[in-house]
Amino acid sequence: MSIDLSIGMFLLIKGENMSKIKAKADLINRVKTIKGHLSGVEKMIDEDKPCEDILFQISAVKSSINKMGNIFLENYAKECILEKEASDDGQAIDNIIKSIIKYSK
Repeated sequence: MSIDLSIGMFLLIKGENMSKIKAKADLINRVKTIKGHLSGVEKMIDEDKPCEDILFQISAVKSSINKMGNIFLENYAKECILEKEASDDGQAIDNIIKSIIKYSK
């Protein structure tokens, strides 16, 4: 996990906390997993694998992307709530709602 260490060191220099470093490393690993699934789909198509097998793999890609999106949305909502507490102007809550609507489409 050399990438995790290099990201961690960079973020520590920038003043990021350890939970945020872990979350970013987890998201990077999820992206790599999604890339692997997509490569698998490409290979399966190229090798004329059965449609149900390809659809199953596509389902795994969709699930991984949705899971990653939910993590981003959760973290964004938490950050906005903290911002809302600091500013108390209602804009942060509006931003959360807009993001949820965009993500849900």
